[in-house]
Amino acid sequence: SKRGKWTYFERMYWRTALVILAFLTHAITVTGQTLDVCATCHPNATCEEKVDGTGKACNCMYGFVGNGRTYCQDKNECQIGANKICGQHTACHNTYGSFYCTCLAGYSPSNNMAIFIPNDGTRCQDINECRVQGICGEGGKCTNMQGYFNCLCQVGYQVHNGAEPFHPHQDKALCKEVDCGLPPALPHSVITNPGSTVLFYCKEGFHREGGGNISYCTENGFWTKATLSCKAIDCGQPPLALNAVQLSATGTHYGSVAKFGCSEGFFWKSGENSSVCGAESVWKGPSLVCEANPILLRDQLSVRAHCNSYCRELIILCQSAHIQIDPAISDLVVFNEKCLRWKADKYEEDTENYRVIFVGFRAYQRSFHDKRKKLLSSTSDHPEICLNLLPVTNYTISITALSARFTSTLTTNTSLQEILYREIEAPLPTLWLRRSANTLDPISFYQVFVLPLEGTLVFDCSSLNTPDFSSQRKPHGQYITAQLHLRDIGNEINLTLGDGHYYGGFYNAPLQNGRDYYIILRAVSQWGGVRLTHSCVIWAKVRGKGSFYHI
Repeated sequence: SKRGKWTYFERMYWRTALVILAFLTHAITVTGQTLDVCATCHPNATCEEKVDGTGKACNCMYGFVGNGRTYCQDKNECQIGANKICGQHTACHNTYGSFYCTCLAGYSPSNNMAIFIPNDGTRCQDINECRVQGICGEGGKCTNMQGYFNCLCQVGYQVHNGAEPFHPHQDKALCKEVDCGLPPALPHSVITNPGSTVLFYCKEGFHREGGGNISYCTENGFWTKATLSCKAIDCGQPPLALNAVQLSATGTHYGSVAKFGCSEGFFWKSGENSSVCGAESVWKGPSLVCEANPILLRDQLSVRAHCNSYCRELIILCQSAHIQIDPAISDLVVFNEKCLRWKADKYEEDTENYRVIFVGFRAYQRSFHDKRKKLLSSTSDHPEICLNLLPVTNYTISITALSARFTSTLTTNTSLQEILYREIEAPLPTLWLRRSANTLDPISFYQVFVLPLEGTLVFDCSSLNTPDFSSQRKPHGQYITAQLHLRDIGNEINLTLGDGHYYGGFYNAPLQNGRDYYIILRAVSQWGGVRLTHSCVIWAKVRGKGSFYHI
């Protein structure tokens, strides 16, 4: 019947299903033989005991999916997304039965391995490409970004073959120094120090009347305006020597020459009879010495003379035919480099008034000019006066006895002040410095470098790098521990090394016990971001002795 046929097919279906189930899950008997389920597992599967203990089953291994017997195919773990399985800034790579992770360009793994798996705690962190010295080329400034970096041009440089920002490995852009061409000329002036910054000085025969003498090339390719004003040197009327008269003069400008002769009744004994208008607007000379002609009386034993120094007439008896009149100032000498002493020819009870004019110049600094005057009243036969002469300067000093109208002149030069060193032993070494004020103080500052004494010591004073303690490239490398603006300090500086404070944005880090250091002081002058001058000196050598330091 129809119902009987369905019953037969149903019976066959369930019989076949049971046979297959038994075949997959347990050893079965076929024509008298037992079949081992584990022997039928796929090569990428393992045979494991079922949880309920009813037999064994074939399971695909980790990284594969399938029924365990007829197929176990690779599982693509990366399809769920690299961020979910590997983390941020990663790429997922599927392999047969497994996978691995790598970091995207611009990132590096924290375990420093090329590949990693997500369960070992590795993460991808940004690479700071700006740590590579000169990665942006000359004049370039590196800016680090998440996963990449770019470059801008520093002040004084312009981008070429591209636009800012640029990538040196992908673009052809580069930074070139701004070229302003030749600087503009100023009347009656000359240019020194050609380059990004020029200094103007007055020509020979002119002196500086005012205005600024510095011009520098701006980032836009234009020179800033220098306002230097130069005026022709005029020495005025030349001074007369004692008992002398002026014979001629070619003028009062620079290089003019005046000639002198002795007054009536006097003769030329010694010295030069000419005076020259110098670069300091002062006449140099004359050194003419005029002496009175002796007037013999009939008895051949007496002389009647008129003393110009004291304005009184004297009757002097002489054994010879003439009388010697000593100059009002003689034996003029310099002592202690800044003080003067001379012999005064006068009566002991008289007071003589002196005028001291001293003019200083420097061959190495043509713009320098130091002209001052002092007055002195003294009854001493050997007066003394000390002048505040500046170091490393050539001076011409003229002393005039006002009542005698006699002038004596000498030249001298001062030396560089001796540098005083102190030896100190303390837990925190303190450095001391005495300095002189300068017109460049408002645009200048000191940088204090700490250099550990290890191996070969190399320090480039002209380098533009300003390394601080936190960004040094190697442990205990050289760094700036303080930056001091000269407008904020006086004539003396005291700095305690390693006090843990910040000076000008730089951390004064503690020194390491037992180590030796050199301390270098760099003086920098800059205007508008352009460095004008810089110089360096070794300030101190610090020797570590346990927890104490010896300077």
